[in-house]
Amino acid sequence: MRTSEPPMDVYQEALRYLETQHVPVAVEAETEALEEDVFQEEAVSCLLSPLLPESLDFPDTPTLCSPKEMLERRLVVLKGILETEEVYLRELETLLMPMKALRASAGTSQPVLSGRQVQTVFYQVPEIRDMHQSFYSGLKARLTEPGGPKQDGEMNYTGFNLVVGDLFLKMVNQFGLYGGFIGNYEEAVKVVRKCTHSDPRFRTLAQSMMSSNGSSKTRTTYTFEALLYKPLDRVTKTTLVMHDLLKTTPEEHGDYAVLQEALRLSRSFLSGVNESSQCKREVMLSHGMRRKLMRDGFVVDVSEGERSLRHLFLYTDLLLCTRTKHATRGKQEQYRFCWYLPLAGLKRRWVADQERSPDAHLRLHAIRTKMHLLCQQLRQHANRSRGLAFAARSRKKLEQTELTLLTHSPVYTLELHSPSGKSHTLLLSSLYELEEWREVIDKLTKDDIETVPPDLLTLTSACVKLRMTQQPPLHSTHAVEDEKSLCGTLSVAVHSACGLQQPASLYVCVEVDGYEFYDKQAQTHSSVHSLNPHWDQELCFQVDGAQDLRVLCVSQSDGQDDTVLGKASLKLDSKALNQRWRRRTLHLGQVEVTLSLKYCPHPLELSSAAAQQQPVFCVPIETLSQHEGVLVPHVVRCCVEEVERRGMDEVGIYRVSGTTSDIGTLKDAFNSNLREAVTRLRSADVNVVSGVLKLYFRELPEPLLPTKMFHSLAGTLEIQDMNLRLVSMLSLLQSCPEPNRHTFLYLLHHLQRVSKMQDVNRMSLMNLATVFGPSLLRHPVVGLGHDGPTMDISREVVVQVQVVFYYLQCNNLPEAQTSLPHDTDAEDETTHA
Repeated sequence: MRTSEPPMDVYQEALRYLETQHVPVAVEAETEALEEDVFQEEAVSCLLSPLLPESLDFPDTPTLCSPKEMLERRLVVLKGILETEEVYLRELETLLMPMKALRASAGTSQPVLSGRQVQTVFYQVPEIRDMHQSFYSGLKARLTEPGGPKQDGEMNYTGFNLVVGDLFLKMVNQFGLYGGFIGNYEEAVKVVRKCTHSDPRFRTLAQSMMSSNGSSKTRTTYTFEALLYKPLDRVTKTTLVMHDLLKTTPEEHGDYAVLQEALRLSRSFLSGVNESSQCKREVMLSHGMRRKLMRDGFVVDVSEGERSLRHLFLYTDLLLCTRTKHATRGKQEQYRFCWYLPLAGLKRRWVADQERSPDAHLRLHAIRTKMHLLCQQLRQHANRSRGLAFAARSRKKLEQTELTLLTHSPVYTLELHSPSGKSHTLLLSSLYELEEWREVIDKLTKDDIETVPPDLLTLTSACVKLRMTQQPPLHSTHAVEDEKSLCGTLSVAVHSACGLQQPASLYVCVEVDGYEFYDKQAQTHSSVHSLNPHWDQELCFQVDGAQDLRVLCVSQSDGQDDTVLGKASLKLDSKALNQRWRRRTLHLGQVEVTLSLKYCPHPLELSSAAAQQQPVFCVPIETLSQHEGVLVPHVVRCCVEEVERRGMDEVGIYRVSGTTSDIGTLKDAFNSNLREAVTRLRSADVNVVSGVLKLYFRELPEPLLPTKMFHSLAGTLEIQDMNLRLVSMLSLLQSCPEPNRHTFLYLLHHLQRVSKMQDVNRMSLMNLATVFGPSLLRHPVVGLGHDGPTMDISREVVVQVQVVFYYLQCNNLPEAQTSLPHDTDAEDETTHA
């Protein structure tokens, strides 16, 4: 915990430090104006007083002049913003320049800074740089597009086509990065000052950092601390320039409403930063701790069967649930109290995804269809000078529809129970987000902090300024047509996991972002208990605007809640992904998960009905294998793994039949939901499991060993030399289609392992061949394209059993390949969570 120190006047400190270092301040006049406008008496008691926006007199309407004049002034403002962004990016690059070297030296015997100090000094700076780089690139591209400024610098009156509000809104929606930087700033300055004083190597670096001045060959010298102040200065100036831009934007321009919202959010953010430094010191808790806001976000609160979108605030000692009262003209957005729960003694339980009812599926599909149509309309009108009012109405409808979807789509349940008997149920759409909430709550409850009864009115009122999350996570409010985002089919092949300390049954959950026209989450089936579980399961997503991939590894135990073992997030880049598989190894806590990614860009069409799983039984094995992206179908592998886990010493395994109704139930489950089927498989009677496997082979339209091979295989039985017979039989096996061949080999290896336990299970190779032979090999049916010789049923059974028996006797069977090779175009990449 940080010690309490007198607050710093950041702005004056920075100026004094620059003067002592003899660094000229190039914007003195601007700085004085900023100080006069922004600094108030609260500067005495507030660390970040230069960020106060309330003292800025922002008019609600633009200056009155002709539209053409306003657009000309608007262009000047935009060019100025672009130039200052370029300077700011150079300053951030200069600040980040030594980071890599300092991080490398942290691992040596004589580090300049420790790893923790490097993390403190550069906290959130790379992310802020990336955010502004994205904004700068987008703004520069817009200003050079047709309908923007002409080459001679004059403004085309079709400047109504120049739309940039979405860029500002997207940037402001990421201002949480500045919140983290500001909260860490004081500690970062302490580290810089301490190391500048104690380490001559760092002092040399910190007092002579050089930045180029664009196309000019001159360079500017900064101190480390002066550069570290730049983000604080920039976040305030961003609010000021948005105000200037709004003043020069006509009300009928498509940007006007968006810029108003961006300005409101920016001002609210600055207010929250300053309010937090004051509010967080108001209440002392046990162990010398203060009540602080740790996390906030939007969740769905379930009460008496009704779902409501709520803003949840997690403080050091309590959870506060609020509802939003939206801003009306002349009034700021406010929160209304719903309920609160103390963290002391709070019991939590989360429940994995629940199956939606058919009615719920239809409702979600209707909402997604409406969203898809509205999004298409917006894209069609994006580059038109007319129809701005229509586009604004469509965008509003899109946001409202997405809010409806956000309320009705969540399926992950977080149950909260307090010692006083109060209980609340929250729903979230993302397992990743649920786990983030759970981690923070668990950490706070372990600290055993007593709850001081809050002043609910004051605490709820302060939420507007304290909040770190400004609005619900709607893709439509900050979506930008980014060439790096994905639109098409993203395939994720989940291979295996390692690093477990003890055997466990795991599944992997994969989530993507973007528009929720399609399901954004999928899970593998649960693995068999193992130290090294494997799935080789391919998950496919239809994505629109996806930029992030989240992966979680979850442990599943009978009678206990699922446990998330680790999670990681990956950035998706359409330029880095292509139609060849790219292999990745993710470190998710104690577990390493290996997967491959493949991306195929294409226009998306909304399906007419909710997607359903393709059936498994009574389908040609080549068709099923191609659909699953494997060589051995999952139903075969899962049944074999389960028999080997708990059926190897079962007397008469594969000979003793399971209950017909139970086998039929499992068959239906495999035909409708693989993950649900595997979950049932884990607890089913082992003879039911073996019965499902036999039924699968028996119901194949074409047997595993194709009928065209029957007479050739029967002919090998006439070869007297055992070795020559096996060579001939293995040669014939090579002519089988790949899925047939590898599935047959996979089954043979399994049955050989079963027979090794024949002293216990009483299943010899001949017994196993007798059970499986008639299902794996069949005589061609005369008149269905087969004109070969006929064979009586008794002779056919003998051939079926003998062929499988001789294959089982082979001691040098080729190994089976269970999944398709995922060829990569680059070396394996490793990502740490």
